[in-house]
Amino acid sequence: MDRRRFIAGTALAATLPLIGLRGAMAASPRGRLLAPALNKGDTVGLVSPSSATADRLGLQLAREQMEALGFKVKTGEHYAARHGHLAGTDAERAGDLNAMFADRQVKAIVCVRGGSGAARLLPLLDYELIRRNPKVLLGYSDITALHSAIHAKTGLVTFHGQIGAGSWNRFNADQFERLFFQRELMEYRNKVDHDGELVPRRNRTLTLRPGIARGELVGGNLTVLTALAGSPYLPDFRGKILFLEDVGEAPYRVDRMFSTLKLMGALDQIAGFIFGECSDCSPGDGYGSLTLDEILDDYILPLKIPAYRGAMIGHIPEQFIVPVGGKVEMDATAGTFRLLEPVLAAD
Repeated sequence: MDRRRFIAGTALAATLPLIGLRGAMAASPRGRLLAPALNKGDTVGLVSPSSATADRLGLQLAREQMEALGFKVKTGEHYAARHGHLAGTDAERAGDLNAMFADRQVKAIVCVRGGSGAARLLPLLDYELIRRNPKVLLGYSDITALHSAIHAKTGLVTFHGQIGAGSWNRFNADQFERLFFQRELMEYRNKVDHDGELVPRRNRTLTLRPGIARGELVGGNLTVLTALAGSPYLPDFRGKILFLEDVGEAPYRVDRMFSTLKLMGALDQIAGFIFGECSDCSPGDGYGSLTLDEILDDYILPLKIPAYRGAMIGHIPEQFIVPVGGKVEMDATAGTFRLLEPVLAAD
């Protein structure tokens, strides 16, 4: 995968001494920063901060899907560019993102796709500009790097959810409408799908440790998050609810990344844990592979905090839009979490 090759190339987790990682984690910003609420007819900016889109149809779909949601669309100058596997050079991609935050006409910024490369932009972003012009930022997977850095540096609540060129099915569009237009204090409860079965198998949650916890959400893609270890672009994990997802990672790599979170002190600081989907993460052929169940048992159960897995978060067709920095109450027994406070500023 492109993302894995990029992370292996940086060799951040492997080469950075773990001593001092606690001190390298970002301090809490002065307070949460909320983007203005959205309305139909607003202008949305489409940007490509990570990988290039493989074909023109994907770019066209991103525009048409934003228009179908009721928005006018403005595209970044380089959103269709290519530099290797990236959607333009680092300077071009960062410039598009900074320009969208500076543009008074643009009310929200949607990432066309993920892939890899967003972490390369973090030193080039204008965080003071972003703090002065808070806006909705939406995307997932590699966009985790932007969510983590922007929240750590500015306190802005951003949104881990569907990308512009992804599937805007009825579930995802409804999530968007309820969260951004109706400003609902969402309860995130998995969609029940019997699919002809006597007992439903799809979208099941599994309690790792029962209980209720409250805190702000941090997290996103496990691979991308742990690749920021030792940098100033990680959020403060103290008292937070950590949510994670991933795709195409063998269990031994998932184990290595959880080990990084443990050694850097992040796991010992969180108040609750939500694991979404790890798509295509089965052990495969081989002898003696750890399972995801065993990995979560090893790293999460000793924390003795409320925890569950199976939330509709990740590389799946129907997925939650999760506010990074939003204050929630999670119920690990029920397999749900709900917003306690608005995640958008009042009109």
